[in-house]
Amino acid sequence: MPNLASGPLRGVRVVEFGAIGPAPYACMVLADLGADVVRIDRPSTVAGGPADVLGRGKRSVLADLKSSDGLQQAKALACRADAVIEGFRPGVMERLGLGPDTLLAINPSLIYGRMTGWGQYGPLAHAAGHDVNYIAITGALAAIGPGGGRPVPPLNLVGDYGGGALFLLVGVLSALLERQHSGRGQVVDAAMCDGAASLMSHLFGKLARGEWRLQRQSNLLDGGAHCYGTYECADGKYVALASLEPQFYALLREKLGLQDARFDAQLDPAAWPSLTAELAAIFRTRPRQHWCDLLEGSDACFAPVLDMAEAPMHPHNTAREVFVSRQGVVQPQPAPRFSRTPGVIQGDPPVTGSTRCDDVLAQWSRPD
Repeated sequence: MPNLASGPLRGVRVVEFGAIGPAPYACMVLADLGADVVRIDRPSTVAGGPADVLGRGKRSVLADLKSSDGLQQAKALACRADAVIEGFRPGVMERLGLGPDTLLAINPSLIYGRMTGWGQYGPLAHAAGHDVNYIAITGALAAIGPGGGRPVPPLNLVGDYGGGALFLLVGVLSALLERQHSGRGQVVDAAMCDGAASLMSHLFGKLARGEWRLQRQSNLLDGGAHCYGTYECADGKYVALASLEPQFYALLREKLGLQDARFDAQLDPAAWPSLTAELAAIFRTRPRQHWCDLLEGSDACFAPVLDMAEAPMHPHNTAREVFVSRQGVVQPQPAPRFSRTPGVIQGDPPVTGSTRCDDVLAQWSRPD
């Protein structure tokens, strides 16, 4: 597989210490983009099968990191890798004898990616947590949800994957780029709370300018405005509107026949509740497909709200082949897209321990 890989990261060698959450996703993206990702799994690891989407394109080496043989295997792989990625609490890798000081001593050009929720230091660094905890202290969670209800967890997208995995990827790829000039490796401390806070940069700017209210669902982008949000249709399905710019809002009004002068107050928060109620009444009169026929593809900034069963069948997604089915498992294709070195799904998820460490070391001892 490594010699046949396709993508801009072809030739990059990555060791992933098997874990859960954002680190495996980050390594999936690296594999999609052509990196040779070898995951070190513990003997107790249960094989995920075809539905282990985050394992696609990787190889699996079995190693007991608490044994001398397993420890030496991990060190040998790290010695020949470009990057190591781990997602354990601070101190775990050091106790195993695989911390960054140890591995950088044997491979000074190694990029050591660390993925945690709270970061490598700070009062909460050693506390357990999950996505919703990490985004709770950044201001992000408090800003999401209905005005008269509780904050709503946005799945685990903002902390685990947006603030975590994607910032880990930025860090690792940036360090690899810097290494071309310095020849030296370094440690990347990627924390979900740090990344989620960074994702809020624009809104902190709006808050400083007096353009953002702390009350949920009272702002232009949090469902407070009638022209930016979701509406239920007659069949119980939903549509999404984002008619923010004047010309797009004007087109929405034209298509829906919103001639009442009250709709002139597009940016007046005092008018939003009544205008939202009126739009809600309109959208409830017809099924979702009616509104798709009327608005989709226009500059009214409209889209149907699709569930995960519907999304792969949408004409735009099928035209761009956003999703693919492998062994009966529907999953997203690699992203982003490259004109000259496209990424591809390099292979199905591995059977745990299906690759011998010696085979990887032999391959990694040769130029790619």
